[in-house]
Amino acid sequence: MKLTRYILLGFIAVFVAVSCYEGIDPISRVEPGADLTAPVIKIISPAEGYQIKVPDLVSSITIDFEVTDDIELGTVVVKINGAVIGTFNEFKDYRRLVNQVVFNNVVIGAHVIEITATDLEGKSTTVKRNFEKVSPYNKKYDGEIFYMPFDGDYMEMISFNSAAKVGNPGFAGQGVVGENAYKGAKDAYLTFPVAGLKNNSFSGAFWYKVNANPSRSGILTVGATADNRNQGFRLFREGGNTSQTIKLNVGTGAGESWNDGGAINPAAGEWVHIAFTISPTKSVIYFNGAEIRTATLTNMIDWTGCENLVIGSGGPTFSYWDHFSDHSFIDELRFFNKELTRDEIQQIIFDDSPYIPKYSGEIFYLPFEGNYREQITNASATVVGNPGFAAGKKGQAYSGAVDSYLQFPSAGLTGSAMSAVFWMKINAIPDRAGILVMGPPDPANPTAMNNRKNGFRFFRENAAGKQRFKLNTGNGTADTWFDGLAAADVDHTTGNWVHMAFTFGGDEAVVYINGEVVKQGAFSGIDWTGCDILTIMSGTPRFTGWNHFSDHSLMDELRIFNKALTQQEVRNIMNAEK
Repeated sequence: MKLTRYILLGFIAVFVAVSCYEGIDPISRVEPGADLTAPVIKIISPAEGYQIKVPDLVSSITIDFEVTDDIELGTVVVKINGAVIGTFNEFKDYRRLVNQVVFNNVVIGAHVIEITATDLEGKSTTVKRNFEKVSPYNKKYDGEIFYMPFDGDYMEMISFNSAAKVGNPGFAGQGVVGENAYKGAKDAYLTFPVAGLKNNSFSGAFWYKVNANPSRSGILTVGATADNRNQGFRLFREGGNTSQTIKLNVGTGAGESWNDGGAINPAAGEWVHIAFTISPTKSVIYFNGAEIRTATLTNMIDWTGCENLVIGSGGPTFSYWDHFSDHSFIDELRFFNKELTRDEIQQIIFDDSPYIPKYSGEIFYLPFEGNYREQITNASATVVGNPGFAAGKKGQAYSGAVDSYLQFPSAGLTGSAMSAVFWMKINAIPDRAGILVMGPPDPANPTAMNNRKNGFRFFRENAAGKQRFKLNTGNGTADTWFDGLAAADVDHTTGNWVHMAFTFGGDEAVVYINGEVVKQGAFSGIDWTGCDILTIMSGTPRFTGWNHFSDHSLMDELRIFNKALTQQEVRNIMNAEK
């Protein structure tokens, strides 16, 4: 009986075992094969070039990664800037690791993530990823209270708050500063709380590339209701494909003030710097640092009931008259709790977009766009008297006046070769004048200076009712004259713009009018002793002996070069500015 019982129990055990594995493939040993490749590393985040933009001086970052190997992982090491922040040598899946490491000590500056994986046979792979923690924005200008650069997000950098989106605005893929700008879209705009922006004096500044479709739109709007315009302000545009007028309306509580601004050309496809200032008594609109229009205010701006700033549209309070969403580009938007001066606006422009010389050898460029600021050095001229501005060959131009001229230090302009090019619209009264002079004092006759042994003098004189242009240079011991020919005398009565140029260097000096040679001669060199100032549009104070005083003509687009331009180069510059 005992034997029978043992046989029965054994049969039952075999039956149970077979039943448990029914439907499951039997486990069979598989050879791992040859270890052929090194581990593969994938850093999931952060992305290459990622920037941390938070106000905290020290912040954290999470590193997500995946490591795989064809046979078996040995170790995985994670570093930041060469310091180990994580090591892994035990793996639930011996061929794959998906994990993350948090690093809590990210300081301002550039950083490098480095992950190294090694398999059991010692084959190793290292992958690096760069990221950066950006310094919290420090206010760059006096009175700055708002700055939105639009560099891939809608964050305001002083408060570190982001604007709210309405619709689907986007990014332009280009900008004056950085690689992006706001790009408007249909029924789209941004809103931002206006608390903290309300001041009796207020200014805004930004770069703008206008899209004339739709033909009118709001640009920046702060309003209380849609019933009237007696609170806040509205900056907007109206016009067509070749001319868009930028206008400003300011609410003064019991009424409103209109500033009809000025026009820009959408067809030019250019970035234009727009600024506006509001004080208790007036508003001013500027284009590229030049004052365009001023309007009076009977009372200071009224902010009652104003809660939101709208960017890129007339928004809820100013959508009437079809001032809907603007499809244009906006970059580097700033607001200030003060009335900006013209010089402050020009400084912002220079900081955002410093002038890059356009031509070989160009060392001085004065476009006269409502100011006397030289674009390469950002230095302003010393202004003598009361010169002004007028419509120019391009934008605005210098307008001469009695006993008026500009001066710059000569440092950086002197050399063995030089050229100057510019446009003039000639006023023949007075009938002779200095135009560009870089000469020395005249100790022998300080009241009527005429020392021509050093530097140069470019000027004009009456010639039988027309104007003849002349160049005089000094080599240290004597001077040389390069007088234009009678056939090249300019008839000032036409009122046309005339392109002027002169060059000297090597053994030759040349005077050009409208790209044509009017005088060419041997040049024996130049001596700059005592030539410490450049005078523009007058012979005063270094060349007054023959009444070469202030020129009342218009001058535009003055450029100076540290070489003798060829005739083709002169023509290229002239043709580019026609």
